[in-house]
Amino acid sequence: MKTICLQFQVHQPLRLRSFRFFDIGNSDYYYDDHANETILKKVAANCYLPANKIILGLIKKYKGKFKVSFSISGVAIDQFRLYSPEVIRSFQELAKTGCVEFLAETYSHSLAVLKNKSEFKKQVETHTNKINSLFGQKPKVFRNTELIYSDEIGATVSKMGFNGILTEGASHILGWKSSGHLYVNAINPRLKVLLRNFQLSDDIAFRFSDKNWKEWPLTAKKYISRIKQISNNNDELVNLFMDYETFGEHQSRATGILQFLQLFLLSVLNNSQFNFLTPSEIVENYQPVSYINVPQPISWADAERDLSAWLGNELQIEAYNKLYGLSKKIENCTDQDLLTDWEYLQVSDHFYYMSTKFFTDGAVHSYFSPYETPYDAFINYMNVLNDFTIRLNKSIMTKQKKRFGEMEIN
Repeated sequence: MKTICLQFQVHQPLRLRSFRFFDIGNSDYYYDDHANETILKKVAANCYLPANKIILGLIKKYKGKFKVSFSISGVAIDQFRLYSPEVIRSFQELAKTGCVEFLAETYSHSLAVLKNKSEFKKQVETHTNKINSLFGQKPKVFRNTELIYSDEIGATVSKMGFNGILTEGASHILGWKSSGHLYVNAINPRLKVLLRNFQLSDDIAFRFSDKNWKEWPLTAKKYISRIKQISNNNDELVNLFMDYETFGEHQSRATGILQFLQLFLLSVLNNSQFNFLTPSEIVENYQPVSYINVPQPISWADAERDLSAWLGNELQIEAYNKLYGLSKKIENCTDQDLLTDWEYLQVSDHFYYMSTKFFTDGAVHSYFSPYETPYDAFINYMNVLNDFTIRLNKSIMTKQKKRFGEMEIN
């Protein structure tokens, strides 16, 4: 029997409003509320609510046989609470079943682990507490932003108390190994590592509606045949990790993606060759076969499966370095509005929009971006960041003057 581990990433970025050079120093609000509300409500109606309804129905019908896991970014949760609280309630209904696991991640869906470990740990703690308060679960398994992972990142996550982590089953780190087994971190073997089967995951996430794909149209029966064909006979696991927005948003409802989801899950549940488990159940019940060696960070993005989707050109690197160059000043900041903006400016999507890649990867970046060009994304972000820096400096100076004034009085 093969175990299917189904894991969905739920994330919605906070899109920035058009922020001109002349706005710097004259405006302290950065977000496109209309776009964020409109898009979130659309995705809720097309994806989150109908997909959650399908999953809840199957869990109830099959009385514990169906298991699934989610990682929901803090940025998405904040927007659900503002614009579509019924989405949170639908996830809470799933949590009550005991068949759904919620994973930890960075609150801001950020790249903090690459630059600022203390900020990374703080965001993960904030996110963990939020998940616990909303869904009654303290996450045991971690899913980093965009599945970014390395041996060092895994060791850091292990020290934070997690017993498992998800990442990409990238070909260049697998070699002859298969994503169909459980592994351990190369530095700290106490951390178990689950590897995404990118072929089977991307069949749904990217190729489902591609009429030029030789497997189109993808039916539930055909997909199960592909699982049997692609996974080796000795494989124990089929790790299907993808954006939840695949179901009704990235793949529109008109393609039949929600019907496919229901029929595929029904087919698996009625097939004695498969079962469903959550990441924690796999970590607890399966024996690792080996360590997985990942000396340089990998991700699930683009053909390279590296960090180039966010840090692949000079624009991205300049913006990223300038942002985290403010870390020391942030440590001395107590202004809650500034601290909230600090969190939201770390959202990895801001850097993703600045990618200058071409061909297929470039088309994917353009699909997600609200900007006409990567250069527009960079200019807008830097204008916002410059304004944020001015506000931060003023806040720190005001705090210092107040402190010095109190010292003189004393």
